[in-house]
Amino acid sequence: MRFMHIADVHLGAAPDHGYLWARERGRELWESFRRCIEDANEKKIDLLLIAGDLFHRQPDMQELQEVNYLFSTLERTIVVLIAGNHDHLKPSSAYTAFPWNENVICLFSPECERVRLPELKTEIYGFSYHRQEISEPLYDGIVAEKNDYFKILLAHGGDAEHIPFNKQTLQSAGFDYIALGHIHKPQVVLRNLAMYAGALEPIDCNDVGPHGYIIGEVQRKKVKLSFVEVCSREYCQEEITVTESDTVYSVREKIAVAIRERGAQHTYRITLTGERQPRLMLDIREYMKCGRILEIIDRTVPAFHLQELRREYRGQLIGNFIESFGEKPKGLVEEKALRYGLEALLYPEKQRR
Repeated sequence: MRFMHIADVHLGAAPDHGYLWARERGRELWESFRRCIEDANEKKIDLLLIAGDLFHRQPDMQELQEVNYLFSTLERTIVVLIAGNHDHLKPSSAYTAFPWNENVICLFSPECERVRLPELKTEIYGFSYHRQEISEPLYDGIVAEKNDYFKILLAHGGDAEHIPFNKQTLQSAGFDYIALGHIHKPQVVLRNLAMYAGALEPIDCNDVGPHGYIIGEVQRKKVKLSFVEVCSREYCQEEITVTESDTVYSVREKIAVAIRERGAQHTYRITLTGERQPRLMLDIREYMKCGRILEIIDRTVPAFHLQELRREYRGQLIGNFIESFGEKPKGLVEEKALRYGLEALLYPEKQRR
């Protein structure tokens, strides 16, 4: 038996809202989901597990029809899904009354239920969110029935507000695989037993690294797991070092080169560090044109040569200001105060801009 485990697809989300490419990102979530369905056919997947938050919010009828059509193109795959905290089942939810294809099984009860698939010799346990936050450790009380079926727990949560769980309790609950959702970074919770598939596509700038789905191959109740990356782009953090010799345009070129080398398709948060020439005014607006950049954080400091300034301005306001700090600033706060003060005194034109 082969299964595909996905989670946190967040269809309907609009990552990077307010940026020029935001609408494109929303479409990419749908396209990645469609590619998963294609992959399920190509890889002859028997079971597609969706561990919550298929949608970013309550789905409307059109969105459900689109998803249901994609499910209908599966040639041999049975789909089992639960609702997570984002797409939790409200009384008015279009989820509940929707006429799903016959290959789709929804575990939409607020209590744990079990579906048995004799053709796959597999049982799936799970339940859905009926409110946005559940602080009770509901998974800790679920125990698999002892039989010769391969037993899967479909679960969504893992933090204080979203069904916290105890790893040791899960490990001893009798499941052969635990398909987890809610945490967007793919990660192993219990080796060869419990995994977060992670978000199919990164949703915000904190979702760094690769994203995709998990493939499981089951033989004699033993499972072999592998991760498949499918995301269109990643969120990347890039640090650019600025030196005294840099100019506005040399810094721009450093940013452009870093983006080209890592991949122009990715979305970036840039941090500028190092010591710059004191008169240099970095042009953040210009640098934002270098690619898909969400934010540029300027942590550079002016490269003041204190001994030279002491000699040049001895007995003057600037010299007296430097002397007031002693031989050197005591700690980070004094160091910042000295730098900010020197910038204001030496380059008042920068303060007026």
